[in-house]
Amino acid sequence: MTRSSVRILATIFLGLFWLVASPTAQAEAAAKYAALILDADTGTILFERQAAAERHPASLTKIMTLYMLFDAIESGKISLNQRLKVSARAAGQAPSKLGLQPGDSIRAKDAILALVTKSANDVAVVVAEALGETEVRFARLMTDKARRLGMRNTTFRNASGLHHPKQISTAFDMAMLALAIRRDFPKEYAYFSTRSFHWNGRQYGNHNKLLGHYEGTDGIKTGYIGASGFNLVASVERNGRRLIGVVFGGRSGPLRDRHMKRLLTSGFEKVDEIRVAHIVPPLPHPRPEREVQLASIETVSVDSTNPVHALVQVAPEVESGSRDEGAEWGIQVGAYATEIRAQRSIALARGHLTDLLTGTDVLVEPLDRKSGTIYRARLFGLSEEEARTACLSLKRKQLPCVPVPGQTEITMASGSKKG
Repeated sequence: MTRSSVRILATIFLGLFWLVASPTAQAEAAAKYAALILDADTGTILFERQAAAERHPASLTKIMTLYMLFDAIESGKISLNQRLKVSARAAGQAPSKLGLQPGDSIRAKDAILALVTKSANDVAVVVAEALGETEVRFARLMTDKARRLGMRNTTFRNASGLHHPKQISTAFDMAMLALAIRRDFPKEYAYFSTRSFHWNGRQYGNHNKLLGHYEGTDGIKTGYIGASGFNLVASVERNGRRLIGVVFGGRSGPLRDRHMKRLLTSGFEKVDEIRVAHIVPPLPHPRPEREVQLASIETVSVDSTNPVHALVQVAPEVESGSRDEGAEWGIQVGAYATEIRAQRSIALARGHLTDLLTGTDVLVEPLDRKSGTIYRARLFGLSEEEARTACLSLKRKQLPCVPVPGQTEITMASGSKKG
């Protein structure tokens, strides 16, 4: 029997697994599954299943490791040609790895390529020790960076993604990371499209099989451990529209890839159906009680079970001079029926105003109303002038925004249903 025949039979067997698996096996598979399809340009969620549920990221972790490495290169901390030393701890990592030996070294550029293609665990630890002295300290730095990027439900414990029970993320957070790494490092992001990597006479192919096999794919990363199943984050652009896809918990690499392709294809078909919601401009004069009205705007349904809802602010401007000039200000970019949509709004605002908003503090604040809980999406750490400038820019892009002085409470009312 040829290898080709074996692969076909194996794929058929795996495809039938779900139909014949025991209820226990089905429950275990469902507990690992999560998925999200996101319109990278508008922030619209086109599909989500368990997108806010905690999952083990496996080698998707290396996306953050690469983010940290790109940041170090951009800041001049290290250079692409700088050689990074290999410790005994790095060399002792479990596969997948390059097989580096203690005392060896590897150029930073080769480290990038090894992480993108081979997903080398030994190289991940080399990078961690070069940037953080120890992998434990580097993992803390990764987690801190994740928080600053709005990834509130992600905790890193290592640089590779090898299993740690407390290393968790979500499909939504991984989509935010995919957006951030492309936004913050557009030149370095091109590494994710690398098809193969040559090292010491061997060629390593990229584990992301969507590259070259699914139109428009230019990255970004696969992952697998037993505790997570087969994971994938993909970025695909067609006709000027870019979608980010995340799948956790595939039962095999081919099945995961097929599922991702179906979700993305459906996403591209649906993205043009979603009409642009009209955002009402701010009222000209604030009311004495400084109430912010919210209008529920529902776009065209993506499918019968997953309509896209947004609560868009119709918010008064804060009168200039009403607060001390030195007070810390922020902006509020909407209030939403779900936390995940509040996070999405923050990420979208940061994507449009990277220089101004990347260093701000994120606050997704729940507010209990009689009609249910809503979530205010806020960013703090600005001056009054910066807050007003940010809102002016966002409103020009038809995005909701209102300046918020420090310590100011804005009461919100909404009669909309949860999305």
